[in-house]
Amino acid sequence: MIVGEILCLLSTLYFFAILGRILLSWFPVSPEGVVATVFSFLYTITEPVLGPLRRALPPVAMGGMGLDLSPIIVTFVLQLFIRPLVC
Repeated sequence: MIVGEILCLLSTLYFFAILGRILLSWFPVSPEGVVATVFSFLYTITEPVLGPLRRALPPVAMGGMGLDLSPIIVTFVLQLFIRPLVC
């Protein structure tokens, strides 16, 4: 049962890492400082999952910008399929 609890904790932490990356992407981050270090860490741990999905799905056009759907899809899959299996 301990393996299931660890997987549940890891899936929760990964969800918050994706959420943190989304929130930090909305604000300018200076290259120096703690926030840049946190963003770099979040980028490093989430990009292996988000990157391939982002390359497979083009951004959705919204006015003059493109909306990246990869964090939304990964969060959806994580919350609806993976977490119920491990938690």
